[in-house]
Amino acid sequence: MKAAPVMSVLRQRSNVTQTLVHTGQHYDKNMSDVFFEELGIPTPDVNLEVGSGSHAQQTAEVMSRFEPVVLDKKPDAVLVYGDVNSTMAATVVCSKLLIPVGHVEAGLRSFDRTMPEEINRIITDQLAEWLFTPSEDGDRNLCREGIRPEKICRVGNVMIDSLLRLLPLAMKREANGFPPRYALVTLHRPSNVDDARVLKRILECLVGVSAELAVVFPVHPRTRQRIREFGIETPNLYLLEPMPYIDFLALQVRAAVVITDSGGIQEETTYLKVPCLTLRQNTERPITIELGTNILVGDDTAKLRAEMSKILAGNAKHGTIPPLWDGRASERIADVLVAV
Repeated sequence: MKAAPVMSVLRQRSNVTQTLVHTGQHYDKNMSDVFFEELGIPTPDVNLEVGSGSHAQQTAEVMSRFEPVVLDKKPDAVLVYGDVNSTMAATVVCSKLLIPVGHVEAGLRSFDRTMPEEINRIITDQLAEWLFTPSEDGDRNLCREGIRPEKICRVGNVMIDSLLRLLPLAMKREANGFPPRYALVTLHRPSNVDDARVLKRILECLVGVSAELAVVFPVHPRTRQRIREFGIETPNLYLLEPMPYIDFLALQVRAAVVITDSGGIQEETTYLKVPCLTLRQNTERPITIELGTNILVGDDTAKLRAEMSKILAGNAKHGTIPPLWDGRASERIADVLVAV
């Protein structure tokens, strides 16, 4: 989602060659291969095929498999995206080999160091040479952490670049088999799905919601496994397999509300002006709350029901689109890189 528009723009710049390395951290077919096809990303030049494992195992595997690639290709720069283990691992490798790194989606902070992604963000931003931020709060966070201002480049949100390119295709997709009005749900974070008590409470609340509004729920593999392990019943929920991006976007743009624990979906719903209720205590994307349609409900099911009642009554939060979320973030990134 983040790499596709940047690669597309860089292909149009003269004297730029690219090598695409797929770490294989995300390996489910619907959550990896289909994304490459729909986003128009070429087949990766290298697939590290890291797969699953503990945070330490996954990080170590990426580092040990990525280092020989860097030594062989000798790139002038490496771009890393987001906040996954691969992001931090690749950055550490490049830093020790004195290869400059550009971090796309830099500066985001939840200020919750119990989240593994927060550790990845902090380490990556301390080591990267170019910090491409999506919004003003990212700039402030980096300055607070002692990053030199000349390293910070506010470019906007590359996720929105992909969304805008694919939205016309999504609008052509039929929503056959679904009710005309529904809540769309995604759920995958360990804090929500790995604790049987927490997951059961969330799902029971969603079953309650389904009495007033249909609930469409593409289920992440991790979440499906936990539902099965914990023996949780989910009557009246439309449980689906993970969806290709365009199909999911087609559901998202038509949803009455999105209930999620995903970071990227908080941004997409803000751009689409679809109400979003986020099942987290904090977010690294506060701009979606300050300006957008997002509301944090944490694990408070009473608050979730209260916010749902407002939406059903026609009193949903109305947001605005943040500055520079205009579909041209990738062009700004390319401008910085080719000017070096």
